[in-house]
Amino acid sequence: MSRFSRRDFLKTSIGASVLGFAGATPAQPAARRATDWVTLGKSNIKVTRLALGTGTFGGKVQRELGQEAFTRVVRHAYDSGIRFFETADAYSQMPQMLATALKGIPRDSYKLMTKYRLRDAQDPKATIDRLRKDLNADYVDILLLHCVRTPDWPEQLKALEDAFSEAKDKKIILAHGASCHGLLPLRRFPGHQWLDVALLRINHTGARMDTMQMKDTNDLGDVQEVVGHIKKIHAQGAGVLGMKLIGEGQFTSPEQREKSLRFAFGTGAVDAVTIGFKSTQEVDEAIATINRVLSA
Repeated sequence: MSRFSRRDFLKTSIGASVLGFAGATPAQPAARRATDWVTLGKSNIKVTRLALGTGTFGGKVQRELGQEAFTRVVRHAYDSGIRFFETADAYSQMPQMLATALKGIPRDSYKLMTKYRLRDAQDPKATIDRLRKDLNADYVDILLLHCVRTPDWPEQLKALEDAFSEAKDKKIILAHGASCHGLLPLRRFPGHQWLDVALLRINHTGARMDTMQMKDTNDLGDVQEVVGHIKKIHAQGAGVLGMKLIGEGQFTSPEQREKSLRFAFGTGAVDAVTIGFKSTQEVDEAIATINRVLSA
């Protein structure tokens, strides 16, 4: 019988372990992409990380494409994996044009977000029904109070918030929230638990971002303060959507657009972004840029 020493045993065991380790392929995390489905905070609403927006300069850019060209952009986005589309009642004709562009596509394969004009406070149930009709949809995935500007907006718009909550209970809408224009109203977002989703302006330079003014100006916004609030809003469980990523068209070079997207996603508090497109080439560039940013 051969003698097998303890030293031989240890050598054999260590060698086998090394070989086993060397032969193993460590699991690699899946690459994140623009067209991934992501969950918006505690809302449990899943959207693609990139949304097609329809509101560049109030929808003027998309509207002037005409229905045929606009439909081509929407269908290209859908075929490329974008399944999240956003519009607003204030974007004249755009909800209807979006509905036409999406006609025939299974409703359960994409998500819709629209925004409610604050002046339509008299009969919110009827207004919500009209918004659904404009979109040719039985339900809206996300409905936002559009463009809150005053510091007392949570109190001022309480009746609308209650109407949104009632619509959510009836599953006419699946999540609710607000879009913000200004530092004063933004300061009221953290801690406001009614918010399922917040649509907030963010880019690396402050172009068309939030200032102390109660109207939009060309002044640069306070990037540091905005990001601080965004992180608090995200931490409380609200889904955060970024807008004005292209500085409302001010970032004319691919390098500027990439810096902006890298900055927004680099905060760790932006779940998804919406960008308005006027061509299939712009859709392709945004997808490629976000994929590159997320893989860095």
